[in-house]
This record gives sequence, structure tokens and C-alpha cells, in this order.
Amino acid sequence: MGSRTPGYEDHRNHDGPSEANGGVQDGGKPRGTHMSQDGDGCLGAGGDDEDGDGENDFNGQEASLRLANATLSADAEGAQKKRKKSKKKKRSATVPLKQSSPPRVLLDNLYPSGDYPEGEVQAYTKVKTAAAEALYEARQYTKDEEFLQNYRQAAEVHRQTRKWVQETVKPGQTLLSIAEGIEDSVRALLGHLGLETGDSLKAGMGFPTGLCLNHQTAHYTPNPGQKDVILQQQDVMKVDYGVHINGWIVDSAFTMSFDPTYDNLLAAVKDATNTGIKTAGIDVRICDVSAAIQEAMESYEVEIRGKTFPVKPVRNITAHDIKHYRIHGGKSIPFVKNSDQTKMEEGEVFAIETFGTTGRGILRDEDGVYGYGLNYDAPSAVSIPLASGRRLLRTIKDNFGTIVFCRRYLERLGVERYLAGMNSLISNDIVDSYQPLADIPGSYTAQFEHTLLLHETHKEIFSRGEDY
Repeated sequence: MGSRTPGYEDHRNHDGPSEANGGVQDGGKPRGTHMSQDGDGCLGAGGDDEDGDGENDFNGQEASLRLANATLSADAEGAQKKRKKSKKKKRSATVPLKQSSPPRVLLDNLYPSGDYPEGEVQAYTKVKTAAAEALYEARQYTKDEEFLQNYRQAAEVHRQTRKWVQETVKPGQTLLSIAEGIEDSVRALLGHLGLETGDSLKAGMGFPTGLCLNHQTAHYTPNPGQKDVILQQQDVMKVDYGVHINGWIVDSAFTMSFDPTYDNLLAAVKDATNTGIKTAGIDVRICDVSAAIQEAMESYEVEIRGKTFPVKPVRNITAHDIKHYRIHGGKSIPFVKNSDQTKMEEGEVFAIETFGTTGRGILRDEDGVYGYGLNYDAPSAVSIPLASGRRLLRTIKDNFGTIVFCRRYLERLGVERYLAGMNSLISNDIVDSYQPLADIPGSYTAQFEHTLLLHETHKEIFSRGEDY
């Protein structure tokens, strides 16, 4: 999910058997007999031994005791084995080892150990400095196993879902059916359907599924009341969706086309994204990442119906860092050269994405609403005049928090007649509204995106897959 460039805001235990209480069997002496042979409990002189030292008696009694103990142990062991054999074995449930299509097998069943695949590891191109080491001490959560498994599980959900999308989505389908298929898959794999209060805050969609066609570039999702949009053979479709577990969001996107005409456009943007990922690292300045992205993208051109177009980076939308329950953390990475000396730091999570276009490279707001998000800086106590607004705010806090959501998600929860309340929350700066963004009509845009973590010695691209 792209972040708007600040400069273009206007575009917006089992026990063993016990011993018997009586005597031993098979010729052994009763327990304690040797004690009665001598008043002090020792086997002393006074036996039939002519030497008077009692050695033969002692050896004979000791051998008898060993025989008795061995017999008891063997009998007990045999009884234990008989008891074990008599138990009936429980039949274990058969767990599928492969994902279904569409994806509906709970991910926990595919990974019963709880260890999810590690993302792609890339070595840094620069050695980290002492300053970066100091910053790392403040980000110990990146070594926390739960944190890493949350991210890796979310990334695996994203990979399995997009594999299904890439194999099954074809022209003729509605964008609504595609979006709902993606979201149903994500929720099924996570085991969180999001219908109970607070369930979506535990795990679910990181933001609404974006499905943008052609010149539409970012932040479009089908909503209730809109006319169905049918995917066509000549369309270029950006597929952008997020998966979160306990507020840690994997943000990844890809572009689909069914006409080889647009292959070079897709190749340009994929190369630019991979270049940005390769350049990123601890102490790397944002301006250096941006310059590398621009250089890679502008080395491509695409011929569409006899006319050649240079592939341009989009200027007023950016890559971004990700924070807990916050898709845009505050740092932005443009796709064009700039003078931003801000450094990427150890422990940070970034969504490295790029957008390329055959159009102007400046996006404008389109009609409609993509989604809503609770304002991070909204005051805790605000007077909301409408009762519907107050009820809606409670629903948002209980089910989404600061996760971006859309109208389809509200209606899925059974919320009705919420538009007036929503407008009240927006006008009081409690909720932010997001509009679709597009380049000029007739142009084509593409997007590729991955989420990565800057470890101490390497970067891990969580969402990397066999596809891209």
C-alpha cells in the first residue's frame, strides 16, 4: 500500500509398578529375614561356617536376594508390557499436507511445528557502523521469536493466496469476486474470520485489497453500491493486499496482465523494486535508494500499439516503513532522485515498492473512497454530536484499531446506516479517508512490492516467493 508523497498532498509423567507388601516368590527369603539373623542388622558370626567369619552365609544370602529382586523386576516389567499392549491405539486425524485451491486449509495444519519459512536473505553491501549497533539495542524485538514467526506466517499466507490468484484469476471475473476471494483466503489460512468483536485485531487483512486497472494506480477497491467492474483481456491489474498477525503487517503487491504487450512495463517495475531491495540496508540513505530505483526503471521502454513509451517512475507516491498496527510508519522512499539524507536503521521494517507508468507520473485523486483509518494523532476525548458517529467509533476501535478498512468490512460486520456517522468522524479529524489515485486516462501503470526487515547482519525479505 503506497504512501502519498508529502510534497504532493494536494493530489492526494507415567510411574512404574510398586513392590509387593508380602514376601518374594520363587524361593527367595521374605523381606527383612536377613535383619532377624543379627541383632544389629548385620550378618555377623555364629552360623554353621567352621571358620567363624560367616562369609559363605553372607554370599549365599546375598545371591538369594539378588535372584529375588531380579525375579520381581522381571515380573513387574512383564506386567507393565502386558498392560501397555492391551491399550488401544488412537487413530490420528489425517491432516492434509498440501494447500487447497482456493486456499482454505488452516496454515497451522500445514506448519504444525509453528516454524514458518524464512524470507529471502540478502547480505548488506555496507558494513554497519557503531551507531547502528547502538540503535539495535533499542530494537531487541527483532530478535524476538514471536515477532519473527508472526511476520513469517503472515508472509506465507500472502504467498499461498497470491499463488492461487495468479493461477485462477482470468478475464471475465468481477473485481468484487477477486477481492472477496483474496480476503476469504487470507482469513481462512489465518483461522480468523473477523466476525467476532476484536478478532480482526488479532489477525486478518492489513488493509483493503487494492485492484487497480490500467491508469488507476493505487487505492481502489470495489465497494457496496458500485457497478461491477469486469476484468478484461487487455487490462493491466495491480493486486495489492496486506496480511497482519498481532499488528505486524506484510505489505506486498504484484501486477497481472494477459497481453504480452505490457511485459516490458512489468519487467521495468519489477527490476526497480528488486533494485530498491538490493540497495536497502543499515545506514543507507533514502536518497541513494531512490536514485537506484529511478535509474533502473528509466532504463526501460515499452511499445504499445505501435507507439514507444519510456517507463517513468511515479513521483507523488512512495515506499514506506511499517510500524506496529501502522501501515505507514513515517519514513518515505520516493522513486526519483532527492536530497533526503535520512538513514535506514537496524530493526526497521520497510515495504519496498515501486510504481511505473507510461503516463505523466503524477497521480491525481479519483472519485470514490478506497478506505478509512483511525487517525494516529486523534485526541482521546472528542465531542461527537451524532450518536451514530459515537457507535461507529466504538466499532472501529474494537475491530480495526489503526488498521485501514473499507465499507465492505463494515457491512460484513452488519453495520448499517453508517455514512453520516463516518462523515462526522472525518470532519472531526478522528478518521482519515483515502481516495483512489490514478495517472492520466489511456496510460498504463504497474506495481511490485515486498516487505523486508533490516537484521543486524542481513536483510530478510519476508514476502519473497518463487513468483517474484
